[in-house]
Amino acid sequence: MPALATGASHEPGLYELLAALPSQLQPHVSHPEDNTFLQDMFGAKSLRSLVKIHERLQHYEESKPIPILDSAVALAYGLSEELKEKSGNEEIKELVKLLARPHVKGILLVHDAVAQKSYDPELPPLPEDINEEEDSVKIIRLVKNKEPLGATIRRDEHTGSILVARIMRGGAADRSGLIHVGDELKEVNGIPVDDKKPEEIIHILAQSEGAITFKVVPDVKEEASTKEPKVFVKALFDYDPNEDKAIPCKEAGLTFKKGFILQIMSQDDATWWQAKVEGDANPRAGLIPSKQFQERRFALQHHVATVPIQRTSSKRSSGFRRSFHLSRRDRKTNKSMYESKKSEMYDTADVPTYEEVTLYRRQSGAKHRLVLLVGPPGVGLNELKKKLLISDPQHFSVTIPHTSRAKRNQESDGVEYHFISKHLFETDIHNNKFIEYGEYKGNYYGTSLDSIRSILSKNKVCLFDVQPQTIKHLRTAEFKPFVVFVKPPTTERLRETRKNAKHISGKDDKGSAKPFTEEDFEAMVSTAQTMETQYGHLFDKVIVNDSLLEAFSELQLALKKVKMETQWVPVSWTHS
Repeated sequence: MPALATGASHEPGLYELLAALPSQLQPHVSHPEDNTFLQDMFGAKSLRSLVKIHERLQHYEESKPIPILDSAVALAYGLSEELKEKSGNEEIKELVKLLARPHVKGILLVHDAVAQKSYDPELPPLPEDINEEEDSVKIIRLVKNKEPLGATIRRDEHTGSILVARIMRGGAADRSGLIHVGDELKEVNGIPVDDKKPEEIIHILAQSEGAITFKVVPDVKEEASTKEPKVFVKALFDYDPNEDKAIPCKEAGLTFKKGFILQIMSQDDATWWQAKVEGDANPRAGLIPSKQFQERRFALQHHVATVPIQRTSSKRSSGFRRSFHLSRRDRKTNKSMYESKKSEMYDTADVPTYEEVTLYRRQSGAKHRLVLLVGPPGVGLNELKKKLLISDPQHFSVTIPHTSRAKRNQESDGVEYHFISKHLFETDIHNNKFIEYGEYKGNYYGTSLDSIRSILSKNKVCLFDVQPQTIKHLRTAEFKPFVVFVKPPTTERLRETRKNAKHISGKDDKGSAKPFTEEDFEAMVSTAQTMETQYGHLFDKVIVNDSLLEAFSELQLALKKVKMETQWVPVSWTHS
């Protein structure tokens, strides 16, 4: 084909007119800035280039060039076959390789398409037996590859018609824009489907290769074209569609694990949402149970089997948590039995399904996130806190608890404890000033919210080990806690690694160090399993303390990321 001409006509074209416009308009411009604007606009290189292209295309259309041939692909193939027989010449070999390249083949293919003027897509012929009284139909042809079509079907209970029930966002059917929810399916590859079950139609589709032709009656309703805002949720449970008997189409289901971030693509169906895993390259959405549907299912399961939790009496007569803080000189207290206010009510009301999340990054100068450490007694929370404090005492700090007991010799107020009267302690309890507290031998012990705020206000990271039921009370926009669950290795590994170790045990807050027993190991593993089963959806990081050095390094790295990197957090934390 001849190249685009530059236009040899002597008549002034659009390009010349454009160049002359600024000087022609100058007498009519009253302000200098307007003249500058016109000069810049009409003198812009991009605009001049576009006009040049326009003129050359116009000249090209007027000349009506005729291609020399319209079968360059066949000619190149024939030439290649002929040259293969003459393999002695290096130049011939190079030409054969050049003609075999995909880009060269593509250029020749496009040349033939233009030369033959085959611009329009080839549509399948209309069926000859169309009934003129029949509803208007659409003949749709989609090319099927290994990817599912991304649509589900159902039989209408009243009419018996096969209808498109759902279009998966990002799937082949959705991208085509040709099939819509509510369309009635009449034929698949020429096979009538009126008398077939949805399962039989799915089988026909599964067996089909290449192009699939659908005959559909369009739904009269038009789908709303409103663009839904992006919604992201954190999955708080594991889900496998192959094990879900309620899902309408297992192949369309989306598998995910607890902690995955899911982008919700559609909530049109009250029972089955469409979602994709954030960061997944696959554009097709999959079906997941909606929040309301999954909550109902979990509620039914809760009545059948519940995880036993260790409860304290309503009189709060339990012992107090071992080692409130690490600034105390004597930290040998007994095992934790602290309770949080109304924890039982929270536990029974909590049904973990999805939590709406958004990306958050701590701004320079903003308060640090509260770091909560959770784990069974003896797992090594105190040892990890000690190592963090020693590693950077200017960055990390721990709370100082309150007590109503009398101050002992060599104790200082605000160092080992904040010593207050029993009456004031009870008043603070009534005013919800304690995040957790307990009573032991007639004395109160507890950690106040203000002690946490005091550390955060000094631009330090507050380390706080808590019972898991306390986490919910601290999951607020104010504290934005990062929850680390420290779990033990297997019982066998505990026997190897803790053989000569001791743990704190005792009946008073002086305590005594005793070697681990087999019962201690079994209780540690069992308690960790219960905690993870019941509260695992609240954990941001899980660390196995098999080796204290490795666990500490893993914890250090996780806290560095919290400080420096963007994290997914509950959306309520950023909207408050």
